[in-house]
Amino acid sequence: MPKSLLTVAPLIVLLAPWCAAQSTPPPAKVDPVTETLHGVTITDPYRWLEDQNSPATREWLAAQDKYARAYLDSIPGRDQLRKKLEALLKIDTMSVPIVRNNRYFFSRRLASEDRASLCLRQGLGGKDEVLVDPKTATDDSSTSVQYFGVSEDGSLIAFGSRRGGEDESSIRLLDVATRQFLPDTLPRARYFGFSFKKDNSGFYYSRFVVGQGSRVYYHAMGSNAGDKEIFGQGYGPNQTISAGLTDNGRWLFILVSEGVPAKRTEFYYQDVAAQGPIRTLLKEDAEFDPNEAGDLLFLNTNWKAERRRIIRVDLNHPAPESWKEVVPESSLAIESARAVGGRLFVTYLDNVSSHVKQFDADGKPLGDLKLPGIGSAGGPIGRWIDNEAFLTFTSFVDPNTSYRYEVSTGKQDVWFRPKVPVRSEDFETRQVWYTSKDGTKVPMFIVARKGLPLDGNRPVLLTGYGGFNVSETPAFSAPAALWTELGGVYALANLRGGGEFGESWHRAGMFEKKQNVFDDFIGAAEWLVQNHYTKPARLAIQGGSNGGLLMGAMMTQRPDLFGAIVCGAPLLDMLRYHKMLVGGWWAAEYGSADDPKQFEYLYKYSPYHNVKKGTKYPAILFVTGDSDTRVDPSHARKMTALMQASNASANPILLRYDIKGGHSGFGSVNQTIDQQADQISFIAARLGVKLE
Repeated sequence: MPKSLLTVAPLIVLLAPWCAAQSTPPPAKVDPVTETLHGVTITDPYRWLEDQNSPATREWLAAQDKYARAYLDSIPGRDQLRKKLEALLKIDTMSVPIVRNNRYFFSRRLASEDRASLCLRQGLGGKDEVLVDPKTATDDSSTSVQYFGVSEDGSLIAFGSRRGGEDESSIRLLDVATRQFLPDTLPRARYFGFSFKKDNSGFYYSRFVVGQGSRVYYHAMGSNAGDKEIFGQGYGPNQTISAGLTDNGRWLFILVSEGVPAKRTEFYYQDVAAQGPIRTLLKEDAEFDPNEAGDLLFLNTNWKAERRRIIRVDLNHPAPESWKEVVPESSLAIESARAVGGRLFVTYLDNVSSHVKQFDADGKPLGDLKLPGIGSAGGPIGRWIDNEAFLTFTSFVDPNTSYRYEVSTGKQDVWFRPKVPVRSEDFETRQVWYTSKDGTKVPMFIVARKGLPLDGNRPVLLTGYGGFNVSETPAFSAPAALWTELGGVYALANLRGGGEFGESWHRAGMFEKKQNVFDDFIGAAEWLVQNHYTKPARLAIQGGSNGGLLMGAMMTQRPDLFGAIVCGAPLLDMLRYHKMLVGGWWAAEYGSADDPKQFEYLYKYSPYHNVKKGTKYPAILFVTGDSDTRVDPSHARKMTALMQASNASANPILLRYDIKGGHSGFGSVNQTIDQQADQISFIAARLGVKLE
């Protein structure tokens, strides 16, 4: 491997954290709204900041931006740090392909480009051709493009255009041969599935309709008469409905999920080739993830199996008594399952590392899929009728690499490997187990330079998530790679609430047990201090989304334990989150303050309601933006105002607010680099890490 472009001088520790000239945060008017919930009087001093477009909110945001930029832009070494991030992120990237009719459709971004294009390769040895260049598709430099569908014969593609970090996309169609856009378009919305009919006469899709919920439609190509709604009446905003055709074009699947993650699933199917009715396959209080294989359906489910199992359904004989369990529950949790090349590829988590086993359609074991090492596998992606599949692999020190796999022979070749300037052999990863408050053993990964001395004074960056059955497995991260290059220690705690050890691990961090997640994270931080990695003043934490809620709990429950906190796209007002944007989907994970029993525990830990005036809080950087259409950015706006008014320390409380930024990041790599440079330099400055 070539010598790292990120080689830096040994870590230099300043005598004290860097501080900009202190100034008073911009004032925020207090306009209290008082209400009584289940006999408890609640006062919200900054409810007015929930109105994102009001002149008062925009004026306050402009002042906050000026205040934050004055601090962040003056951090010594920020510009040098940004250049190092450029070396890590301004590289060639390529997705795994969608294969149709010997055509390979994929997204690609060259090192010289700010955004990815949609590309085509005719045959494995063909030349890469650009189908859709975002620079020509839109004038908005933050807009990105992504595939939504490819026709069976490879003659048509459907692609979405997404502004900034929004979840919504608008959809257009392109004729591959002529490179001409078709008149058929779909408006900006959340989409949960898109499938061309086999003869290209039309397509099915599912769209979220604001105020109503998800609906499934059929669009006849070239028609201006309006799309036909075929499913969804009677369902509300808290159910998501996805839909798609099988590869053989015969079956339309409709999956209704209540909550995120799904606490209840309804599965419907239709024989569209025979123009049959929509029929019910199942309705159960469990999750079901389908994989289609012609007339067979493989269901990856936690129904009567907390670590999940695989059930096979023959759609020609769909009665439950004809179902067959082909992969039973085992001691390891199933993370995913894919039906590709006439086989089932089942990914298990073994001590939070991927392990892929192969089975035939009857569940007969066909051996393990060879992986490059200990890390995270994605896929394989492909079709039941094809012989080729594509999978990805990554670890803390290995960038995401994709492989082409011939199912019948087992031959495996690199499809794409990014050239990242990091010497993986210079670093080591450890997995440790520590004891949480209630005695539960919790694992944590620790990444650092080989031979790094443990003197109790290392700068440590700790992160975690702990929710929604999401498994936090080893994966390459440019900020983490840069942090360890700088001589820091990176740690990832596998908290309860995730899916690392099955549904019981998940449920141990849900609803009234959410405090377990916070206790697990506190236990991780205390273990790092007790085992001589660091001390509180040199311990930073970072998390986003549900992990942003985790950061909010840390700043309100243990402000003494951390030197700096980066809190991204967070949920913080847990009494109102379910009334904001699509927050109602998450009541299946957190509960709702509308329920008197759930109100009690939500109120007890809700970060926004546990800020105490006069407390000495650590340095905090909130990160969000207007384009977060998933977690309302008003959470961060309100919390910033409240924390700035309540903080008794000299540590800065900043809000990094980007009007193009959203829950899905940015469409622009330059904007991503800017945000990450701000976050890492903020942490480095507060922990006394010299960047120059």
